[in-house]
Amino acid sequence: MCLELVYHEEKRELGRQQAPGVCPYCGGKVSAVDIETKWLFCFLPLCFKVKRKYSCSSCDRRLVLYY
Repeated sequence: MCLELVYHEEKRELGRQQAPGVCPYCGGKVSAVDIETKWLFCFLPLCFKVKRKYSCSSCDRRLVLYY
């Protein structure tokens, strides 16, 4: 409980756009979402990351990209 008060994570959606391809489960459109994540320690920023996550717009499944 004490660590939860000291460390805090903030997530914010930067943008959403249509990605190429179709969902392998339902055949729906794939959307790409850019998410900004900040880790805070006593209101001071420690880590800053921007990630892109893919999901289906029809069935809402999170899709994983393999290279």
